[in-house]
Amino acid sequence: MKVIAAYLLAVLGGNSSPSDKDLKTILGTVGADAEDDRIEQLLNEVKGKDLAEIIAAGREKLASVPVGGGAVAVSAKVGGDGGAAAAAPAEETKKEEKVEEKEESDEDMGFSLFD
Repeated sequence: MKVIAAYLLAVLGGNSSPSDKDLKTILGTVGADAEDDRIEQLLNEVKGKDLAEIIAAGREKLASVPVGGGAVAVSAKVGGDGGAAAAAPAEETKKEEKVEEKEESDEDMGFSLFD
């Protein structure tokens, strides 16, 4: 990841085709060691490709990765009138919290079990 980050920093800094020496310099400024084989592998993979195209292809791949069951259910409820339905449970929990606070304060009433 650090080699990829160095490559992205170089490209964003204006160097459209950074060399292995450029990446080593960037990594050296933060005290990170760079493995030559990883740098060569990255440079061979991105050679002749546009950074925007690489990022777009990566986004497409990430879109197919499942992120968990809970996120799908939440996103399905948000559409349409789901926004109002999603707000209702939040209000209910607030009411429940207030009720609990009152019960706790009523129990106290200045008496103790050990009096």
